[in-house]
Amino acid sequence: MSEYIRIGILASSKGNKLQAIIDACRTGRIKGGMVFVCSDNPDAYALTRAKNHGIPCFVVDYGALRMKCRGNPQAIELPADCNFDDILGKQRLYSAVDESPEEIKFRLKTRVMAEALMLRQIAAYPFDLLVLAGFIRKLTPYFIEKINQGRAVPRIMNLHATICPAFPGIDGYGQTLRHGCKLAGCTVHFVDYGVDSGPIIDQAAFKVEPGDTVESIKKKGLELECALYPECIRLFAEGRLRLKKSETGRVVVDVLPESEKANA
Repeated sequence: MSEYIRIGILASSKGNKLQAIIDACRTGRIKGGMVFVCSDNPDAYALTRAKNHGIPCFVVDYGALRMKCRGNPQAIELPADCNFDDILGKQRLYSAVDESPEEIKFRLKTRVMAEALMLRQIAAYPFDLLVLAGFIRKLTPYFIEKINQGRAVPRIMNLHATICPAFPGIDGYGQTLRHGCKLAGCTVHFVDYGVDSGPIIDQAAFKVEPGDTVESIKKKGLELECALYPECIRLFAEGRLRLKKSETGRVVVDVLPESEKANA
């Protein structure tokens, strides 16, 4: 892989991590550039940031699509290349403990519909790495496999606001504080079929001090996030990330020294 990489971004809100990655590209810390920003939220400030830097951007409104299909099965149209039974069997996003089988199928089908729209938009912008920068939507096996097909190293990267595998899902810093943890932090990982469960690339942590609130932890965490994410993208760009099996059989990320390069 060339050390200059083309980066696609999925974002849902303010775009703070997006801005950190833009800045890292502009200063040369990352040898690469943004080729698109996509959001599920038409009002996301991340889109304004993208426009300010001349980055192509577009919206795939998951919420509007789901509302259209709710109670109207005829509106659900899966892409022709979608094997829904295969996706249903692989996904680890929804549990029958929390949702009825019918609701799980509905959520997955509408999610795949949105992803198919996103894939059509993305096709106009060839990229090497897809970065989730505060993107709140879970990705299905359909989308993940389309992006990763034929790749030795995954190319969807996410940042989660806890020290994984603790507290997957929403409100990571809040859960950290409420559980009385003495350390808080963030994790950058490759995306798999579960929720914040993919192979870990790197982590950063800080002490939870007496008097810390969720807001103070979020503030300290964001500073770490904006430093850690560009560093992990840099390692990807340099071909220094590869997957291997641990002694327990789990897939983990091995970071190569600068003298070596992974065959990405």
